[in-house]
Amino acid sequence: MEKAIPAHVGIIMDGNGRWAKHRGLVRTQGHLEGLKAAKRIVKAASDLGIKFLTLYAFSTENWKRAEEEVGFIMGLVKQYLRAEFDFSKRNKIRVRHAGNIDGLPVDIQKEITDSIESTKDFNGMQVILAINYGGRDEITRAFKRFVNEINARTGDSIDKYPTENDIRNYLDNPDVPDPDLIIRSAGEYRTSNFLLWEGAYSEIYISQKLWPDWDKEDLETAITDYQGRDRRFGGVKT
Repeated sequence: MEKAIPAHVGIIMDGNGRWAKHRGLVRTQGHLEGLKAAKRIVKAASDLGIKFLTLYAFSTENWKRAEEEVGFIMGLVKQYLRAEFDFSKRNKIRVRHAGNIDGLPVDIQKEITDSIESTKDFNGMQVILAINYGGRDEITRAFKRFVNEINARTGDSIDKYPTENDIRNYLDNPDVPDPDLIIRSAGEYRTSNFLLWEGAYSEIYISQKLWPDWDKEDLETAITDYQGRDRRFGGVKT
């Protein structure tokens, strides 16, 4: 790990259901093991010096799943936020959120806002929990915020087209740098509506390993692969 560590890593944590199915277990058991993996990776990322880690925990499309499974996942979110405060405090980890918080159950909203408030002054790694998150939804909400502010300022309809910076400034976490690396577990080759705006020039790493089996060595392997990439951002190096 002598080469540059990516400042921001996003992870699509995929494969919990398949992990459980392969073992003859219910899907909820896979989500429980996936939570354990998330804890391991947060600790590993913090130890490696990653500054921002975005975890895709629950998408805007995940509401289509069975009510029992959705309820179990929400319970795990609450459990994680409560149980990990001492860890966050020891490691100075700041918790943040991406997604439409208003669309979440009231008790989950409170857990998220309480975690954000209680860790806001920590100066270690920032963990952004993408819960009720969708890239298209984020861009749509950003544009609505832009339009509403312009209307409030002028008292009339918008009189200019938004620029790229205008949209960026109204995203969920505009101060967070774009992810250098997006990791997806479980061998799926799609972004699944994750950080569509921010991930325009992110390096992509696909792992065949199911998420509940992930550990520090898997994260290190992904970063080593990233360090071998030639990042040109659409240009040509001379």
